Amino acid sequence: MAIWDRFRGGGRTRMSRPAKDGARTGSTRVRAATRVDEQHLLEFVTARHGVEGFVEPRTAVSDVTLLLVAHDGEWTRRRVPSIGWAHDFCNHHQVPSYDAGLVGIPQRMRDWNSREKQRQKEQRRQLGL
Repeated sequence: MAIWDRFRGGGRTRMSRPAKDGARTGSTRVRAATRVDEQHLLEFVTARHGVEGFVEPRTAVSDVTLLLVAHDGEWTRRRVPSIGWAHDFCNHHQVPSYDAGLVGIPQRMRDWNSREKQRQKEQRRQLGL
């Protein structure tokens, strides 16, 4: 729409109807958690030690997520059905869980990200890319 159309009354802004289930945010749809997500979280918890869970609340672009961080900073994040489900999952698997909005994310995760980025950069350099 051209800027002058606004003054001529053309191209009126239309409001879209909100989604009935609340799963629509802006122009994107939030994908619901699946059994695949749950299986991935379970595999991460059982294959690593020193895992902690950080429950992240719903935002404008994503649903509730569970961030799992291992002792060395390796991490994974997946959608979960609810905040309660995330804490129950952690309790069931003897993983301490925290509200990420209150405690933030651990420094070891940031350190792991930095190490991974450096490792990938070194690999690309060795391959001549």
